Amino acid sequence: MNNNALARQFGFSSLLRFALPNMIMMVFLSLYTIIDGIFISRYVGTLALSAINMVYPINCLQMAIGIMLATGGSAIIARKLGEGKDTESRTHFSFLVLVSALIGVFFAIAGNILIDGILRLLGTSSDQYTYAKLYTQILVSFSPAFFLQTVFQTLFVTAGKPNLGLLLTVFGGIANMVLDYLFIAILPFGIAGAALATAAGYLIPAIVGLLYFSFQRKGTLYFVRPAADFFMLKHACFNGSSEMVTNIANAVTTFLFNMLFLHFYGEDGVASITIVLYFQFVFSAIFYGFSMGVSPIISFKYGAGDQTQLRKIIRCCLLFMGICSVGMYALSILTIEPALSIFTEKGNQVFRITMEGFGIYAVSFLLMGISTFASSMFTAFSDGQASAIISFARTFVFLVGMLLLLPSIIGKEGIWLSVPVAEGLGIIVALWYLIRKRKIYGYAITEK
Repeated sequence: MNNNALARQFGFSSLLRFALPNMIMMVFLSLYTIIDGIFISRYVGTLALSAINMVYPINCLQMAIGIMLATGGSAIIARKLGEGKDTESRTHFSFLVLVSALIGVFFAIAGNILIDGILRLLGTSSDQYTYAKLYTQILVSFSPAFFLQTVFQTLFVTAGKPNLGLLLTVFGGIANMVLDYLFIAILPFGIAGAALATAAGYLIPAIVGLLYFSFQRKGTLYFVRPAADFFMLKHACFNGSSEMVTNIANAVTTFLFNMLFLHFYGEDGVASITIVLYFQFVFSAIFYGFSMGVSPIISFKYGAGDQTQLRKIIRCCLLFMGICSVGMYALSILTIEPALSIFTEKGNQVFRITMEGFGIYAVSFLLMGISTFASSMFTAFSDGQASAIISFARTFVFLVGMLLLLPSIIGKEGIWLSVPVAEGLGIIVALWYLIRKRKIYGYAITEK
């Protein structure tokens, strides 16, 4: 047990150091889409930028399934490690990776066959259609790499190797940036170049992850002959359902944002909300990265019955989320104008629309941290129901409800206001579960 990085004692600084690689990794993953957006906006045009946001729900759906398997399975695997069941944890790990790869193959085939119907369903305009189809066809063809990369992000942390996961993601991000410049700014590949650059970013962690877990036999996790354990798979899917709900909700709300901004502002409005969502990708990546980074520790300590450490870890996590939320809000307000000028010319219609509503939207950064952690924490406890309810309420029920309600009452300002209102309602649900479940899982901070 002592050779497992999850078994050591954690304080605030050591917890942050352990989670930091995963936080940086999640930020780099968000940069895949953002870097594409910058080059597309500058070298192809804001119409092409709006086109890639129209098809973003496809990416959300893939991410939903990949993260569901990764986080739900990780909690099971980490708990088994905490219980000393190393052989069983490796069997589960191997089966989980195999299932993820097969789902990626399914997406690659189905995505290419059904592409035209999917684009029509997403409401892609005739002007956006050519850009959207080419970009999507290339990316879905690399779906197996996308799914492997997604599960390896979390499972490297579960294996006690967060720094290796970070290194691979950084290399993937750098490759994406360099190839974006080469394929778009230098070579005339246009939007196809952006898709190919992103695919290269997927391939690096996917391939190296396969090689590492195949040939590194001294760590806690490595590939063994997988056994088809559908009960474990069902449990992993249920346990990771909150993360799946979050990403499916992202798909639905992105679709609603696109439709509403098209209605109130036209295609310039879709380009505007695309840029605002890029901001959210980065800031929410920090919240998700930290939460996912500490989840294996929570699962391990819970499996090992170490309630003293569990209480200390959760106190540290809540403190960090509170501090980080305030910092993210302040940073977003200070950086929006210079960051916006990277995507589009200062003073044009896209710029004006974004500046008009961002101050309202940014309030959501103050509120989303605690809810994000609470959902992830209950996943780590294998309490998929609590986790899913927190996530479903915050990212789907409240946000979809506000997007359907507020714009119809107060107009375009209602679109911007929908997100902070939904996050405010979501934090109430999260706090209710945190208080209600504190003694069940032994993290009540008043206990000695």
